[in-house]
Amino acid sequence: MDFREKLIRIEEAARWRDRMAREGRRVVATNGCFDILHLGHALYLQAARALGDCLLVGVNSDDSVRRIKGPGRPINPEADRAGLVSALGCVDAVTIFSEPNALRLIELVRPDVYVKGGDYTIDTINQEERRLAERLGGEARVLPGIEGRSTSEIIRRAIAAFSPPGEGPARRP
Repeated sequence: MDFREKLIRIEEAARWRDRMAREGRRVVATNGCFDILHLGHALYLQAARALGDCLLVGVNSDDSVRRIKGPGRPINPEADRAGLVSALGCVDAVTIFSEPNALRLIELVRPDVYVKGGDYTIDTINQEERRLAERLGGEARVLPGIEGRSTSEIIRRAIAAFSPPGEGPARRP
């Protein structure tokens, strides 16, 4: 399947979910910025997909990334980020959403499993998102991140690599 066929508009998410349910598939959903796609993202998305039969990934729009991460982000535009995520074999559908949280996405997709990753715990993820997923009949799960694999860390290393000695951010030991 061409990766572009996996890209759906947010307005199509409920229809996609209904089709998966009719086929008897367990729907897993997750979301994030996916600004600079790295190994941690790929392993996380594979692990998320293993919790069900299909995986929908919500990618934050450029505007929502700026609101979450600050004015220097995203590094890559939303179409590129969504395209890269959709090119992964473990991903069945990708949609871009503009809100700073995933409440609308969860409401539309009604996932059987809503997954977050990284350094969150079940108690530190967005509790509104967790409660909504559970109220809609799904479960919320947290998958551990991979130490040292984060977009922010990649950006810090890149800045340090291209900064003259003594300038730029302090290097971490």
